[in-house]
Amino acid sequence: MLMKKFNGLDRENSLIGMGVMRLLEDEKGKVDTNEAIRLLRYAIDNGINYIDTAYTYHGGMSEKIVGMALKDGYREKVILADKMPTWLLKSEEDAAGYFDKQLERLDVDCIDMYLIHNIIPANWKKTLKYNLLNFLDEKKAEGKIGHIGFSFHGELDLFKEVIDAYPWEFCQIQLNYLDKDSQAGLEGLEYARERGIDVIVMEPLKGGRISDKVPPSVQAIWDDAKAKGVVSGDRTAAEWAFKWVAAQPGVSLILSGMNTYKQLDENIRIFSREDVGVLTGEEIEVIDRVAEEYNSKIRYQCTGCGYCLPCPQKIDIPYLIDKLNNWFAFDKNPSTRLEYRNWTDKHGSDCIHCGQCEEKCPQGLKISHIMSEAEAELE
Repeated sequence: MLMKKFNGLDRENSLIGMGVMRLLEDEKGKVDTNEAIRLLRYAIDNGINYIDTAYTYHGGMSEKIVGMALKDGYREKVILADKMPTWLLKSEEDAAGYFDKQLERLDVDCIDMYLIHNIIPANWKKTLKYNLLNFLDEKKAEGKIGHIGFSFHGELDLFKEVIDAYPWEFCQIQLNYLDKDSQAGLEGLEYARERGIDVIVMEPLKGGRISDKVPPSVQAIWDDAKAKGVVSGDRTAAEWAFKWVAAQPGVSLILSGMNTYKQLDENIRIFSREDVGVLTGEEIEVIDRVAEEYNSKIRYQCTGCGYCLPCPQKIDIPYLIDKLNNWFAFDKNPSTRLEYRNWTDKHGSDCIHCGQCEEKCPQGLKISHIMSEAEAELE
């Protein structure tokens, strides 16, 4: 297993980490606890030593399952990461309650890598309003937190503001070859790297969309690369994507939400290769062609400028358009529908077709129609 080392950490970390966000569920939405524990321990036994969970994953079941999996000597084998659910805070005192609950669920005395979860403008305001950074400093001084960081889903300007606001030890950003310029993106990665801040990458496969159901036109590009000898042997879509992320300077760890043994075995194989972070110029050109092909499938050219907001129904219009675009670009991958249903407060069905957003949209998009389409396709 290829290893790296965070600044200030006294041990090496596997380049790939196990994200425990998408545990396998049955048709009733129930997780098989014993099987999940076996899967986690299989990952650890095969060299993956970074385990990432969060307060809200699977309604708290993720933290509990991780805690159970780390019994019998497994705690000492791993670097454990967890996150503060900032959006749930209603007072300065709330942070202590959530943190203590996490220690209880995990049944540990210390969380090695602790993050402020999902920094976007609203959550950053709460972070400052409720003095969350001071709270984390106190917990670190008490020995209950090893290292302090944040996960990020906002725009680049906010990322730079957050980076410069506190002496962070690490941060976590979404990055893949389709999101080079989205959220923090490659520029944010470099901004953190220049300041000596370790960067963890999440969503290297864009929630599995890049690897789960590859559109025929994209697969044709991969196959053509093999036929022309750009690569020798078979290389899966997942391996192409992981290699692209691993090749970026400043990436200290790549998180993947593996929930089957097949995924685990493939990723263990990929990250056991010394050349996982090496790409030739020809390979980069192939990846760029694939990115262009995916982008050509984008149905609605929304730039995410936000001029359509605020919506009187509090619909996050750019977010829903992005989900609908993903639905079509990634061959109607079920992950998109899952995120739309479970991670979105307001849906297309909440649109009252008032037309206020359409009057303000610089792209002239028929947003009311798009919201109806999102309702029909994703709900």
